[in-house]
Amino acid sequence: MGHFFLDAQYVVDYDVIKYNILLFKAISATAWIKGGKMSLHEEAREIAGELPLSPNALVVLKRRYLKKDDRGEVAEAAPEMFRRVAETISQVDRDYDPKAEVAATTRKFYEIMASLAFMPNSPTLMNAGRELGQLSACFVLPVEDDIESIFDAIKQTAIIHKSGGGTGFSFSRIRPENDPVLSTKGVASGPISFMNIFDVATETIKQGGTRRGANMGILRVDHPDIEKFITCKNDTKRLTNFNISVGLTDAFMEAVKQDEDFPLINPRTRREVSRVKAAALFDLIVNSAWATGEPGIIFLDALNRGNPVPHLGELEATNPCGEQPLLPYESCNLGSLNLAKVVKDGSLDYPALRDLVHTAVHFLDNVIDANRFPLELIKQRTQESRKIGLGVMGFADMLLYLGIRYNSEEAVAVAEEVMAFIQKESRLASAALAARRGNFPHYNGSRYDGNGLGRMRNATTTTIAPTGTISIIAGCSSGIEPLFAVSYVRRVLEGTELVEVHPYFEELARRRGFYSPELMRQIAQTGSIRDLKEIPQSIRRLFVTAHEVTPQWHIRLQAAFQKYTDNAVSKTVNFPHQATPEDVRQVYLTAFDTGLKGVTIYRDGSRDQQVLSFGAGKPKELEYIEPRPRPARTTGVTELIPTGCGKLYVTVNQDDLGFCEVFGQMGKSGGCASSQIESTGRLISLALRSGVKIDAIIRQITGIRCPSPNWQNGRQVLSCPDAIAQVLSHVAQVDPPAHTAATMGSCPDCGGSVEPEGGCLVCRACGFSRCS
Repeated sequence: MGHFFLDAQYVVDYDVIKYNILLFKAISATAWIKGGKMSLHEEAREIAGELPLSPNALVVLKRRYLKKDDRGEVAEAAPEMFRRVAETISQVDRDYDPKAEVAATTRKFYEIMASLAFMPNSPTLMNAGRELGQLSACFVLPVEDDIESIFDAIKQTAIIHKSGGGTGFSFSRIRPENDPVLSTKGVASGPISFMNIFDVATETIKQGGTRRGANMGILRVDHPDIEKFITCKNDTKRLTNFNISVGLTDAFMEAVKQDEDFPLINPRTRREVSRVKAAALFDLIVNSAWATGEPGIIFLDALNRGNPVPHLGELEATNPCGEQPLLPYESCNLGSLNLAKVVKDGSLDYPALRDLVHTAVHFLDNVIDANRFPLELIKQRTQESRKIGLGVMGFADMLLYLGIRYNSEEAVAVAEEVMAFIQKESRLASAALAARRGNFPHYNGSRYDGNGLGRMRNATTTTIAPTGTISIIAGCSSGIEPLFAVSYVRRVLEGTELVEVHPYFEELARRRGFYSPELMRQIAQTGSIRDLKEIPQSIRRLFVTAHEVTPQWHIRLQAAFQKYTDNAVSKTVNFPHQATPEDVRQVYLTAFDTGLKGVTIYRDGSRDQQVLSFGAGKPKELEYIEPRPRPARTTGVTELIPTGCGKLYVTVNQDDLGFCEVFGQMGKSGGCASSQIESTGRLISLALRSGVKIDAIIRQITGIRCPSPNWQNGRQVLSCPDAIAQVLSHVAQVDPPAHTAATMGSCPDCGGSVEPEGGCLVCRACGFSRCS
């Protein structure tokens, strides 16, 4: 099965890899020497071995996955990591058959990972065969309406986060704010107050620095505190370790459509306490999501229609990205197939995909037994249902290799076809395992008649998860998302920038004769080729990016995959900045009508932590001359401009010769931001008194980015320096340079760009994810 992966696209990948490594070597001959002994080029070869790993993959593996010694130095190469994982997971076969050919299974497991055709979830790659041994990414914990349960859940959350997992909760059972507390004769503080405690605990743990703590908080739409919950993250600095989603019911959605009142129910008494206009409450959800990207929505009745073990309980919560609904104390291990690797001669190689699915299901089932669960109760509940979640990544790449435009009817048809095949084969693979190992303990045959074998090893087999870092390792597009950019700028080596180009686009550009480094750099400014007339129309139509795909197409592709997925589908529905709340409302209604289990939307520019996504020009060198002295008296103006760090007051003064100084003061004194603002003002003042034109200064500091941007009068304020540039432009009546690209998040780890995926922000330069 190994040979079908080695098709033409690998040749292209190798060319790109060698090209980038040569660039690395050229720009870092003396810049980065490991312990004074090893160049970056040598270290890259040592980490990659013979595997076709991109420079981005090498960075991610080094920073987050490969074993390190006591000094923090990398202690294994990528092939060794895959071998460690394959050997650990294959040993489970002996638990079921002492004569099992474990060596052969190890080779199969190694091959599907080393060929980049399959990746398990991050904890499995990180922890298999190591002391921690915790292999699951997704957990749900119960939160009951009493202090003991709440603080038990907080303790269990800390244990799970420390082990590398993420947690989901339903807070719907907690009595509302101001409800009586009979034991103390006081009043309750409500679910949101306890969410703050979970958030602080998560911030404290941060999962040992390998994977950051991540939570999903869900509240039913009929909870009396639902309005406070909907707006609790409108201040984007609150609950930063939570994604939040409203649990919508069919009854609520019908009330919205009929413009009816809807009852709010006290979970303690189970009695109606008030009625609200369903449409008004729905619009509050819509407007909040339009403004900040949160809350998401979860359709609770749709989750439970797909619940394979309803006799064990009702599904109320999901993992942090919303794609994996779980019962209390259940966990799920996930893995994703790289669809780009099963394109052969311009079509899908279904026999190869079938083999890949069966091997991956075998792998994921073994993970359950190899796992060292963080809590004994989680082990028990997980083994009762043995849920696995096999999903996909590289879907956008697959479409490119097939010559299919992402936003097209053909893409929808292919999505349904390929996911139906994966679901069918994953169930057949699970049934085959059940024939040898037995059904999962709470198997209910009537729910699985479709497999024709009357047995099932796993309660669920398919999930479409976000694939942030594992898709970087695999060198493919994320999950089922469209391309975020055809070309973009990647920062390496203390601010050095490299232009990254999609390998298939580069191959086509060279083959069709329109390739040039200058064109690639031009594309990197916006990520899009839509308006570049020098590129053939057929290629411009094919290489669409996320911001060129309308929300309705995003929903249609998500629905196509959901139709043949046991669990849920993680997908970000992108909106342009100018989208209206009504646009969001229509997408939510479409999601309900098409049977989706949840929706996450992102309107460009609506969320904190925004910066330029692609590239900007390098600053010109300044002339250093003796500045004229500051006069004793100046005149000027002071303007207030909000930034992501707070309110910034910018004073611009003039003397008889023109502009001569700039002061900036934050509303709060002290701290790093204030010191940087002061230094920025001093340097601008020095430049002005040295004869530098104010428009040159404006050009230099416009577009400087930080992790906490803001919006002001319809224009984005990317940072405090960018804010000063905007004030200078206004005062001097100089048109500011345009922000040249769609804006997105700034990675707090490496400063690179991040993109939305499944309710999270993911950096494809270093692998940072806000949710994992």
